[in-house]
Amino acid sequence: MGGWKEVYEKAKEIIEEGRTRGSLTLKGFEKRVEVGGREHVVKVIDGSAEFDVGRGGKILLRIKITAEVDGVKSDYEITFGRYGRRNAAVGFAVARADAPGGGEADAERFAAVIEALTGRKPGVYHMKGG
Repeated sequence: MGGWKEVYEKAKEIIEEGRTRGSLTLKGFEKRVEVGGREHVVKVIDGSAEFDVGRGGKILLRIKITAEVDGVKSDYEITFGRYGRRNAAVGFAVARADAPGGGEADAERFAAVIEALTGRKPGVYHMKGG
């Protein structure tokens, strides 16, 4: 793991410190945001974060969020890893085609969750085949 071991241990320490203070609690968070020209009500039911080892031994951070957006409850997951020559931290998430209203509606609800939690509009990319 090389230098990753130190980063991993420091991140674990920060997360544990946040847990002891209760600063990582997403439960009960509620906010109205505008996405795609429409206002959405986001209510976070639960959330967690964990480290995982991906393909090739790459350390990943997985953030899982259960939220209700406009009355539709869904489980969302964002996976962060370091990619590219600059070793930049990048997050990925996927909208589900089987979600109520289809993939487009799920992507809009997921974007509302991200914006409510971070205050920033996420980049959304459409892939071939949906």
